[in-house]
Amino acid sequence: MERAELCRAAGVDVSRETFALLVGLVDQVAAESIKQNLISRRTLSDIWNRHIVDSLQLLKFSVVGPWLDLGTGAGFPGLVIAACGIENVVLVEERRLRYEFLNRVVRSLGLTNVCVEGANIERVKPFPAATISARAFAPLEKTLSLAHGFSSAATLWILPKGRTAAEELASAKHTWHGKFRLEPSMTDPTSSIIVANNISRRGLL
Repeated sequence: MERAELCRAAGVDVSRETFALLVGLVDQVAAESIKQNLISRRTLSDIWNRHIVDSLQLLKFSVVGPWLDLGTGAGFPGLVIAACGIENVVLVEERRLRYEFLNRVVRSLGLTNVCVEGANIERVKPFPAATISARAFAPLEKTLSLAHGFSSAATLWILPKGRTAAEELASAKHTWHGKFRLEPSMTDPTSSIIVANNISRRGLL
């Protein structure tokens, strides 16, 4: 399937300008991967499906407002989200080389709607996030604990997971209240996306 067709298959209307930004992102990830291990080498040849489309599909769940992306790494999903025009995207990446890479990409692509925080999430000043995402970041319970200070009842959590999604969700429900659901991933039939809102820690209601 052609790259543009893959984007359309994600259910996102990608403009010519956005597509050009995504191409630029892919090119820079591929070049940087020679220097540092940004993504698994076995996924590099399938980067459009495994990383771009995997990120784009999150937009169908999102809401308007500031977007917080934890452990952005190579830019997925945070830079993909920003390339699609979402305003006020905050990327959190504590690893120095990846933080520097993200800043270079932001500058080279001319993205003015992105802020990159080069620190762990505990050191980032909280703000009211409308959407919180985290891809390959931490188990669900830890993710909720670390980022709960950025959320309100209306905040939408969009958390791509692998085969452990149902298990992580069952475990987290011992500690957290909320409206949780599992959505299938369109890029991997063995993976799911945990979508949640109205999150609160049990015992604090």
